[in-house]
Amino acid sequence: MKRKLAAGNWKMNGTNASLGELQTLTAAHPDPRVDILICPPATLIVQAAALTADSPLMIGGQDCHTAPSGAHTGDISAPMLADAGAIAVLLGHSERRESHHETNDLVAEKASAAWSAGLTAVICLGETLAQREAAQTLDVIATQLDASLPDGATGANTVIAYEPVWAIGSGLTPTTAQIAEVHDFLRARLTDRLGEDQAYTIRLLYGGSVKPANAAEIFATSNIDGALVGGASLKSADLSPIITALEQA
Repeated sequence: MKRKLAAGNWKMNGTNASLGELQTLTAAHPDPRVDILICPPATLIVQAAALTADSPLMIGGQDCHTAPSGAHTGDISAPMLADAGAIAVLLGHSERRESHHETNDLVAEKASAAWSAGLTAVICLGETLAQREAAQTLDVIATQLDASLPDGATGANTVIAYEPVWAIGSGLTPTTAQIAEVHDFLRARLTDRLGEDQAYTIRLLYGGSVKPANAAEIFATSNIDGALVGGASLKSADLSPIITALEQA
């Protein structure tokens, strides 16, 4: 059976002083029954990887370029992330899609680049509130999944994270029925494309205002293999009970 995954996205937060949270987290979960991935800002990846080298905690990046190197000022390549100690990278987060105008095709190129560097691609999908209210959610998710996921996806190189845009950082959370509808749809869509055996190896994460108070209910929903946590991942005191809830799910 695949291990469930608790992933934390620090976004543009954190300095060296924040690294103590990783030590607190590893002390609280020395032998977790789930995988734990923290994606700090790029400035902290080397230090975070070194600090957690002898622990079960894994470190990831928040984005990568499609090229392995070149004249791309300010960008970071997948091989650079791997060299810094990352084992995974978030791709296609709604904030990147919106603020940086990233397309599905670009996300797919980045995923291929991540695979080439030996990184697991955590591909993010999600609809806006307007799309949800227009009953377009499944159409949007289908389009994003089909175009953002390159051929060759396996449970070893890919994780899919469903994050409804309207729930990120808003305090709003979809009902469990709404979450289940999307996650069941994703599993069926992956099965159609990859076959049942391969589709069920790919972990499906839910993200969007996941917190200790609602984690257990979310994790009891069908076809959820973990969470991609934003704000609550910045403090061990907030993330730790989410990890515990996932272990107990």
